[in-house]
Amino acid sequence: MDQLAPLTAFDLTRPAEQRCPLVFASPHSGRDYPLEFVTASRLDAQALRRSEDAFVDDLFAAAPKLGAPLLAARFPRAWCDANREAWELDPGMFDGPLPAWVNSGSPRVGAGLGTLARVVASGEPIYRRRLAFSEAEARVRHCWEPFHATLSELLEETRGRFGACLLIDCHSMPAQPGPAHEQPHFILGDAHGTACAPRATRAIEAALQRMGYRVRRNDPYAGGYITRHYGRPRERQHAIQIEIARGLYMDEARIERHVGFDRLRADLGAVIATLAEADWSFL
Repeated sequence: MDQLAPLTAFDLTRPAEQRCPLVFASPHSGRDYPLEFVTASRLDAQALRRSEDAFVDDLFAAAPKLGAPLLAARFPRAWCDANREAWELDPGMFDGPLPAWVNSGSPRVGAGLGTLARVVASGEPIYRRRLAFSEAEARVRHCWEPFHATLSELLEETRGRFGACLLIDCHSMPAQPGPAHEQPHFILGDAHGTACAPRATRAIEAALQRMGYRVRRNDPYAGGYITRHYGRPRERQHAIQIEIARGLYMDEARIERHVGFDRLRADLGAVIATLAEADWSFL
């Protein structure tokens, strides 16, 4: 096993009884940074955390108590990104040629944000050296694959029990361009209606708006790999991405919760409760 890999790839919190066809996932809130990774990086630990969707798993912590499972990655996005294909890799990061089957031409790879990121979200390079392909392979095998195997099992179990399922893929976002009073608090990404039934998107949008939040759809976040891969409405498997404005609950520079965190967590608990009690028979 790769000695740098976190010992546990994810936390799965199941409800005592699953009472609704909802599954929550937080693929970017992991914060178990291997010491050797931090030591070998050009960046310090704080800078590496700029790629995190910090505390998002905590914001959705009410889900299991309300009848829905919550899957949260423990490995950080800068180490291995669960919201990418398994093998989106930048050839320039490695000390030798990559296998021909690797996807090295995606826009995400070009931006430095493949399965193994070349840069953190703010653009600074992560590594001092080139990597061996075996390092990428170990991270995919020990982090990406267990996370997705468990997520697939959760969705299959849920669909088997309820006849359909809705995956809510939980993320956070930096401040958006424009006047502060016009910036969205949430962006819902349903791949422009292809990953999730429009009625489900409307239900989540309405629940957030009733709490007083500004909600936008698909711009600029229409959904990443998880939403697009698992969102298969024709198979009665739906997926939607939720992006939360970080300014609502944290100091982005310090990566610390601020006084808004508890309120937002309570509001999201109320939203989850509404969704858990909703009629999802239309899925």
